[in-house]
Amino acid sequence: QVQLVESGGGLVQAGGSLRLSCAASGRTFSSYVMGWFRQAPGKEREFVARISRSGGTTYYADSVKGRFTISRDNAKNTVYLQMNSLKPEDTAVYYCAAGMARTAVANSYEYDYWGQGTQVTVSS
Repeated sequence: QVQLVESGGGLVQAGGSLRLSCAASGRTFSSYVMGWFRQAPGKEREFVARISRSGGTTYYADSVKGRFTISRDNAKNTVYLQMNSLKPEDTAVYYCAAGMARTAVANSYEYDYWGQGTQVTVSS
């Protein structure tokens, strides 16, 4: 089992940047595919980015491609989401998730563990 704790959210102006972190407990962090999802008020949770166990493969939602970068440090049991050129429509609660299945990609049901979320607000 793994516990996930996100940090790094906050209020930023449009065009600004934030870096989210997600710290995981346990010794088997490198066994999990890691993903970031977000949920805006009144909307369903949506996929943002995903990174493979080794960090060698990444995948992004079209809405963030070219602006966001997911990375991981398996020695530190941490996954990151660097968010640049932020837009007001990026405002949401951001969640990190861990998936045991190697094939987990963009569907929330493919992930087994979730953090509590961190709020990101982008003002115009």
